[in-house]
Amino acid sequence: MRNKTELNPDNAEPERRTAFKQIFRRFGVAVVGTLAGHAMLRSRPAISAEIIRPPGALPEPAFDSTCIRCGLCVEDCPYDILKLASWTDDAPVGTPFFVAREDPCRMCPDIPCARACPTGALDPLLTDIRKADMGVAVLVGHETCLNYKGMSCSICWRVCPIRDEAITLEPMQNTKGILQIPTVHSDKCTGCGTCEKHCVLSETAIRVLPRKLGLGRPGRNTAGRDKV
Repeated sequence: MRNKTELNPDNAEPERRTAFKQIFRRFGVAVVGTLAGHAMLRSRPAISAEIIRPPGALPEPAFDSTCIRCGLCVEDCPYDILKLASWTDDAPVGTPFFVAREDPCRMCPDIPCARACPTGALDPLLTDIRKADMGVAVLVGHETCLNYKGMSCSICWRVCPIRDEAITLEPMQNTKGILQIPTVHSDKCTGCGTCEKHCVLSETAIRVLPRKLGLGRPGRNTAGRDKV
């Protein structure tokens, strides 16, 4: 049997127009979606202080450009701590991270997440987990820390995987007597987040921050000064 176009050639032109309209409509949606996606990526805020990268991660700009969002590091984490960022997370979509307050890095000696990375976004030369630089713990709640109140808590010190190196208790005299203050040693702290996870307060007094946020830098502060 002949199709409708062969029976009635006048129908061919309208059908072509309809087909072209559908093609251009789909093309337009794809273009708009792509542009919108790029706009959303560009408009996303800087990485949140709560976002901590896996052991051996490159500095953030290099990590973001080197990570191919394959998820192999997440699959190889034996404790299911790592997750891939979604649109609702304050990190580039598809990149791996963990939230210390929810579940800290267990500091696996063989560092399986770094070994699984195919691009070097997680340093393949990292063989000593004690040299992992995920961030640095900072005692942010001096007013709320129980040790500052004269109580004997010290949970952050007790749970630290490298206790007496990354965190020590240092005596400090005040009106309450001699306090034992948790003190973080940034050259030893790996940023695993165990101290933050186990802080007994509802709002933790100690937090793991990206090292750039958690530590100051030597030199003069010239921000805001008028040029001479």
